Amino acid sequence: MEKITLIATAKFGLEALVKREVEALGFSDLRVSDGRVEFDATTADIPRLNIWLRCADRILLKMGEFPAASFDDLFEQTKALPWEDWITEDGRFTVNARTVNSTLQSERTCQTIVKKAVVERLKAQYNVDWFEETGPTFTIQVTVRKDRALLTIDTSGAGLHKRGYRVDGGEAPLKENLAAAMVLLSFWDRERLLLDPMCGSGTILIEAAMIGRNIAPGRRRTFASEEWPAVPREAWDTVREEAKAAINHAGELAVLGYDADASAIAVARNNARKAGVGHDIQFEKKDIHDLWIDQQYGILISNPPYGRRMAEYREINAIYITLNKMLRKKKGWSVYILTADGKFPDYFKRERPNRVRKLYNGNIQVNYYQYYGEKQPRNRDAVEEIDETIRD
Repeated sequence: MEKITLIATAKFGLEALVKREVEALGFSDLRVSDGRVEFDATTADIPRLNIWLRCADRILLKMGEFPAASFDDLFEQTKALPWEDWITEDGRFTVNARTVNSTLQSERTCQTIVKKAVVERLKAQYNVDWFEETGPTFTIQVTVRKDRALLTIDTSGAGLHKRGYRVDGGEAPLKENLAAAMVLLSFWDRERLLLDPMCGSGTILIEAAMIGRNIAPGRRRTFASEEWPAVPREAWDTVREEAKAAINHAGELAVLGYDADASAIAVARNNARKAGVGHDIQFEKKDIHDLWIDQQYGILISNPPYGRRMAEYREINAIYITLNKMLRKKKGWSVYILTADGKFPDYFKRERPNRVRKLYNGNIQVNYYQYYGEKQPRNRDAVEEIDETIRD
């Protein structure tokens, strides 16, 4: 099968994690740069990557990359690319443009130039002057960075964070792929207790349960490239059947979620049921100030409310202090907190975090504070080994 080049896009700070996911699917010779992981693949790999990647934003098909210091360069080199290999005669396509530190500064003009070049190419290849545009959808992306143009077609459609189980995440919702990344960075496994004391709509715990059950995150949704004739329908069917067979139904998971808002708990239960993990997570209405932990070992992962989501900083600080009291003597608990509030460590008052990662939830910059608890000997080496593989 003919080789193609694909790009898995990622939030800044998660490139190494996405690289590890792509490698786990059997790909090698990966090229990593800011916000993207590039690699060689085949057409049949498009379904597998879209359905299985948990932390990536999108899978892009790379059409070409070339110097573009003028609009003539952009037009001619775009026109020279084999768009007819992918875009059908009745295809509907749009162009999105972005320019960064380049001579070509007008994104709207770049968008118009690329659209015109693609149309001219397709007219010549299909020998027509008019396109019905009633067929599959194609979204072309052109990025001009430092006078170098990258042209891609989006194979995903809706972003990969949209798993299909969540309708409404409330105010400032945590993206599903970021929640999955939080779990993967915590070294949680299905044998360990996992707690989110401010679970909201349950995204972190649902993503964890899907990881614990080995449920493919994209199994229940559709993708733009499913409509493309160039990507065989049987490839999608095969990957979905393999994903169904790969689900691990054995044993039970110890996953607990609490929230003071009864309506949030109801939403969380509904989301978990739609994700296929409703029986794996125990949700309960309980305020964090009334919560007490008896277990000596476990992992706490949470995205507590912060200044952009709540007006009262005094209430937020009280939550941090409560977390400290709850876990002060629980040295066997690892704590992972995602927040945009830089004052969190001052109020949590545990020892300095073992690691602080700068991440993005949508356009909001956040910090992921990682506190490693005392671990049983069988886990310590594994934790250190995993951490080495995903260092920024």
